[in-house]
Amino acid sequence: MSATINKRQNGDVCLLDVSGKITLGDGSVVVREAVKKLVADGTKKIVLNLGDVTYIDSSGIGELVSAFTSVSNTGGNLKLLNLTKRVQDLLQITKLYTVFEVFNDEPSAVASF
Repeated sequence: MSATINKRQNGDVCLLDVSGKITLGDGSVVVREAVKKLVADGTKKIVLNLGDVTYIDSSGIGELVSAFTSVSNTGGNLKLLNLTKRVQDLLQITKLYTVFEVFNDEPSAVASF
């Protein structure tokens, strides 16, 4: 099952609840297109909720970095929420854990903006 995304708002923060697999192909395209649309619409505060992501590969990690860069280049912020153990381990191995702001609960992530 490739990734699916549920978009919701919490004040002026847009939350993208990602579930499934973020892998080469459909999964990473879903994330890319969702973030691209938000950036095009002028959204500056984005939280990716990865609590229901069952698997992520190197392409998926690349998409997270690409999304972060796209949002940052427009003066916005992208933060991560509810990392699974696997995603957290991959971000630490690749030294990307220091790049992203990571939160374990939604209120803290939203308040951080």
